[in-house]
Amino acid sequence: MDPLLLAEFWWAAPAAVGAVGAGAWGVHRVNAERRLAYDAAKLELRAAISAAIAAQNAARVAKADLTRVSADRAASRASLEDVNRARRDLQSAQREAKAATAAVKALRARVTAARAEIPSRTEPTPLERLRSEHDTVLVRWMQYETDPARLIAYPTMSDGHVPQTAAFLSALEHAQDSRPAPGKVTPAEFTAYRLSVVRLQRAFDDAENAAHIAAGERSPIGPGWQDAAQQVITLSADVLDRAAAAAASAIAAWRDRSRPGGDENVR
Repeated sequence: MDPLLLAEFWWAAPAAVGAVGAGAWGVHRVNAERRLAYDAAKLELRAAISAAIAAQNAARVAKADLTRVSADRAASRASLEDVNRARRDLQSAQREAKAATAAVKALRARVTAARAEIPSRTEPTPLERLRSEHDTVLVRWMQYETDPARLIAYPTMSDGHVPQTAAFLSALEHAQDSRPAPGKVTPAEFTAYRLSVVRLQRAFDDAENAAHIAAGERSPIGPGWQDAAQQVITLSADVLDRAAAAAASAIAAWRDRSRPGGDENVR
């Protein structure tokens, strides 16, 4: 391994294998549901370390290739274009390695934060918090679907032909599919769900911004994330189930319309 990469990763190995910290931090005593985000972050870190090592190795191979092609060029066995191509490949591989190392650093911070944020017995579990974030998006979107004034003012929020809305509906479908069923959830399943919720939040923001710009406004107005999150707390499970059902219907209509021969007039 490259010495610089080793210097970057010396701290990561204990977190990746779980050899250090569990006993010292007392994490092993915590209910698995409450340490789920922490375990998921460690899993992501482990994968990121593997990817960064592979990227560094690829950069080393690209550097060796450039040296070889440059020697071939000096011996008239390679062209200048061959040298330039090898140099571009090296630059690309070095960028990938740099990005992979940065990802490891970011995930190291996430592991530290997740460890510090393991909830107590009186606090919601990480999965409960994540589901609440998902439900918050549903609540905000349903405001555009059920409020007649909003339907008139922001029609693109219900128009799957608009790229941002289509991207949101696609992210919504993925989040619905990734939402774990009741029961034991693995760190890998939690990670997949967390990433789908993050993408959903971003996609909703993009769709909402586009809808308000199309309406001649500079930025969205009305309840924001905090207001919607507070509203989720007060809503009954039945209301949230209806919101989920409405989302499923909207996704189905969007997918049907996207198929060849679909009804272009369906909302």
